[in-house]
Amino acid sequence: MLDILNDFLWGKLLIVVLVGLGLFFSISSRFVQFRYFSDMFRIFGQALQRKEGQLSGFQALMLSVAGRVGAGNIAGVAVAIMLGGPGAVFWMWVVALLGMATSYFECSLAQLYKRREADGTYRGGPAFYILHGLGLRWLAVVFSILLLVTFGFGFNAVQSFTVATSLHDTFGLPTWISGVALVGVIGLIVFGGIKRIASMADVLVPIMAGSYIAMALFVLGSNISEVPATLALIVKSAFGLEPAFAGGIGAAILMGVKRGLFSNEAGLGSAPNVAAVAEVKHPAAQGIVQSLSVFIDTLLVCTSTALIILLSGVYQPGSEMAGVVLTQTALAAEVGEWGRVFVSMALLLFVFTTLVYNYYLGENALSFFSTKRPLLIVYRVLVMALVLWGSMQDLSTVFGFADVTMGLLALVNLVALTLLFKVGKRLMHDYDAQVKAGIESPVFDAAKFADLDLDRAAWPTNPAAPTPVAEPVAGLAQSHR
Repeated sequence: MLDILNDFLWGKLLIVVLVGLGLFFSISSRFVQFRYFSDMFRIFGQALQRKEGQLSGFQALMLSVAGRVGAGNIAGVAVAIMLGGPGAVFWMWVVALLGMATSYFECSLAQLYKRREADGTYRGGPAFYILHGLGLRWLAVVFSILLLVTFGFGFNAVQSFTVATSLHDTFGLPTWISGVALVGVIGLIVFGGIKRIASMADVLVPIMAGSYIAMALFVLGSNISEVPATLALIVKSAFGLEPAFAGGIGAAILMGVKRGLFSNEAGLGSAPNVAAVAEVKHPAAQGIVQSLSVFIDTLLVCTSTALIILLSGVYQPGSEMAGVVLTQTALAAEVGEWGRVFVSMALLLFVFTTLVYNYYLGENALSFFSTKRPLLIVYRVLVMALVLWGSMQDLSTVFGFADVTMGLLALVNLVALTLLFKVGKRLMHDYDAQVKAGIESPVFDAAKFADLDLDRAAWPTNPAAPTPVAEPVAGLAQSHR
């Protein structure tokens, strides 16, 4: 049954919808992900800023990266290469570049329709823009259920399976011991709430992602003469020009799109839940920032894994070595057996932050129905049970279940984004107009959007007018045309 559903969702429907909508959003927005690419990096100026009781845009970005960078970047890329050939990596790039535009719109809309909680924090996401933007409560309920099942349960099983397999291959540790250890550590974190989760993520994420990319750069430097040929191999395989690898162009596209979405989550509807939590001056500003997390995840971290595997010479078509074991063996071939340990430790950090992020997304989905504490306790217990269960399962069962729920979740969110695209584009034009007027940090005025069902506590009308930048206005405006 899982195979039938996966074949329909990923072999026919979602490839067309994901790539098609990503292209439509990109062209219609005049490639907003590239127009504001340099602005994305301004967010790092907030790295040391903390506002009491609120999450900054930087913290929301790090939390998103924490969720995106996980098993998909190490094990998922290896699976994509084994089943789709090197060309799958190219299609992961395509999905990411187009997905940056999709992520921009879904995260901007999540900010726009967010709700302020009694304690002053915010909550939002696709369920909220479906309810308040489209007025379709039933669809919001469907989305919340799928989000709860996909992230709270399905993805957590995938993550725990991956790290348990890695530690077993490296240290011979029984998988159930890894599962028990993960349950214990995660339990200490999730009972601390979103603020503790965010404070953990914005410290661990830069360290773990930076270390992994540095290791990949070392491998590239050691094999610099072979890099052009490897990149050419990826492109040729993407168009079926290297028949020796996997199943040709069809397999490359299928695995590239599927594993690409699993890794970067653009259009999946997960990142908007985190984007809505941040306090920013304009919804579009957080949309721009969240596009960067897609770039970091796929263009940097996933590419690092792919090049480590392909440059090592370990990968051979038809090999039974798959998943994280392939990545570990490839790095060990390049730097020695300690490389296997490095991958295990990097994966442990990646998976740890992702598990906590997944938990939060499930909690956010649950809060759409009820905020009663007994129900929350039951959810936490079930999450930890699924983490333990996933550590002892097999690859096909775990990935098959996660692929089905992920596909359905993406489908619901993409339908909502399509129906709300005019609102998202209107929001983008408001931001663009302020930038062209020389305003360095645009401010959202809810009075201009009085026809929408917005939370006035989250977005007051007539906020303090931003001050235009005196110089160089022309240059700034021109850079975003």
